[in-house]
Amino acid sequence: MNRFGVTLFLGVCSFVGGLIGMLIVRPGMPELWARSDELASALENRFERVARSVSPAVVALEAIKPTLEEGKTRSVDDSGSGSLIRFAGKPGLYVLTNYHVIGAAPPRLITINTADGRILKPTKVLADPESDIALLAIKEEPGFKPLPLGDSDKMRVGHWVLAIGSPFGLNQTVTHGIISARGRGQVSLGSTIRIKDFLQTDAAINPGSSGGPLVNLNGELIGVNTAIASPSKASAGVAFAIPSNLIKEIGLQLLEKGRVVRGYLGAQLAIGLDLNEALKMGLDKAQGALVDAVMPDSPAARAGLRRGDVILTLDDEPVLNDNQFINRISSLPPGRRVQMTIWRDRAKKTIEAIIGDWSGVRR
Repeated sequence: MNRFGVTLFLGVCSFVGGLIGMLIVRPGMPELWARSDELASALENRFERVARSVSPAVVALEAIKPTLEEGKTRSVDDSGSGSLIRFAGKPGLYVLTNYHVIGAAPPRLITINTADGRILKPTKVLADPESDIALLAIKEEPGFKPLPLGDSDKMRVGHWVLAIGSPFGLNQTVTHGIISARGRGQVSLGSTIRIKDFLQTDAAINPGSSGGPLVNLNGELIGVNTAIASPSKASAGVAFAIPSNLIKEIGLQLLEKGRVVRGYLGAQLAIGLDLNEALKMGLDKAQGALVDAVMPDSPAARAGLRRGDVILTLDDEPVLNDNQFINRISSLPPGRRVQMTIWRDRAKKTIEAIIGDWSGVRR
């Protein structure tokens, strides 16, 4: 037998031997297979129970909203999804959705289609474009079962989630996935969203899913599906949801004040801090917020902040990047005095600033 024949013979023997080994029932294997079947069935049943309990609270939305194109205002039709919710300690029932789904549409031009076929109009719209959150007040009706708001801080990478909405107009579509990452803010969504602290998921999200709930396996809303990262504008397994704890914070301010009060510093920040740039400045890591410009007569200007400074800490807490710094400043009340450690001329320096009110800034 030549060398090729020996090699072929040995290969065939190896394959046959492996196949026989797979067919041999080893001790304990039937029990392991049975246990695997039980676990798969339990997870399947859990998905089904959660989908069944959550779906009645999910609505489809249609809005005729004004938009500005080439200097002219015209009306466009848009659609999305939403969830029936309540806020603890507050009266009333609301549809939670994304601001970009309804835009500046008046209540009379917004249509809410419930899971059981009812057609509603909101009585009032409360919105915060900068976080892309909107609340539509609706009248109480028998049979409405709002979703409980969960604690998004308890969600960890790898936790199972379900997304429910109306992608491509297909109402009550359920997809599943996991939490892929937390605290995503360094993402460009091609929108005016300024407050970004997303949960990332690989649950399939498509046009029309916006505003729908992302729920955990307890049937609690832990996020609002908001955007996808995709060159084709269709699901590529990278989707972003506004976390429920931010929704609670924003929602309560909208209900109590009619608007969201945000802190303002007046420093324009570079998008990210490049490692090579950080090393050239004498920093040992690319962490912090790089100041790109300082607005005249702003809290930042009065504090002595300069272009080229890198903000390292805010009230002794590390600043990780520009997005995290923006979110932290925005969450502070106007009038609050803060201390910042900055990196300037290859040395650390401490400065103080008094937070201003973002609502008074011309935009």
